Amino acid sequence: MRPHPGKGRIFHSLESVEVEPRPIHLAIGMFDGLHLGHQSVIEAAIHSARREDGRAGVLTFWPHPSRLFRPDDPTPQIMNGEDKAAFLLEAGVDFAVIHPFTRDFAGLEATVFLSFVRARLPGLRSVYVGENWRFGRGRSGDVALLVRLARSEGLTVFSAPRLNLNGQPISSTRIREHLLRGEIVEANELLGYAYTSLGTVSQGRQLGRRLGFPTLNLTWRSELNPPHGVYAVRVDTVDRGCAREGVANFGLRPTLESTQTEPTLEVHVLDDCPWGPGDVLRVEWLDFIRSERKFPDLEALRLQVGRDIETVRMKRFPV
Repeated sequence: MRPHPGKGRIFHSLESVEVEPRPIHLAIGMFDGLHLGHQSVIEAAIHSARREDGRAGVLTFWPHPSRLFRPDDPTPQIMNGEDKAAFLLEAGVDFAVIHPFTRDFAGLEATVFLSFVRARLPGLRSVYVGENWRFGRGRSGDVALLVRLARSEGLTVFSAPRLNLNGQPISSTRIREHLLRGEIVEANELLGYAYTSLGTVSQGRQLGRRLGFPTLNLTWRSELNPPHGVYAVRVDTVDRGCAREGVANFGLRPTLESTQTEPTLEVHVLDDCPWGPGDVLRVEWLDFIRSERKFPDLEALRLQVGRDIETVRMKRFPV
């Protein structure tokens, strides 16, 4: 699954949804990372919608509930809101709703949750969730309650079983742990696609060009940052026009900067680079190469960057 502009629409609240008066098959969940388990839920909704000429939708939420209930220790999200919206459209849904998770919304009793949703989506025909999904005030609602509520509303509920990889459940928590350790290959196995950053190329200070390795500087921010270091990546436009291999540095550039506090994502594209400032690109993280470190001088850095490039070339990731 790779993000690109789709025909679907993104709405930022249930109240703002405007869709054709056709049966709606709705996948509901936080869906952070849109991993293989999430994809199975969403694909089931899409399949049912296509079968009866209905509309497939996704209802998800932002920010994560932990931002509300544990503001000092929130759960870092694999995707920011913009990336999630792009990936939901890539999944093939007709519309996605990123509903604000506010105190009022969190206070909804589980017994009224479904009627709350249906009042705003009158065409709702069926609901799709993971088997362990919880909802309503205090997370008191489970799938069994959802089924009972749906029957009274004349709706159908589909719950997808958890998927396992190597004997362990696929989960956003497991993916976060891999990403925080720089285990990109393992995280990508659980995601079912390459961990991806979407960003606009900004004008840099041409420091990479001075070293002989020009870079693209991407404006990308994430709540969950992989370790600072060098990564093998694949770069492309959001509509998948012309993929290129690359070497990315994510970090504080300690050899070049002394006051930088926010990490930056810089990508050196191998071979010819057709992009520049203003282009919106997708960077797919493929493997961890080495940790970021401070070099004694620019010449030492230049030599190491050359070695990093050769390491990535030897790996020969498919484009």
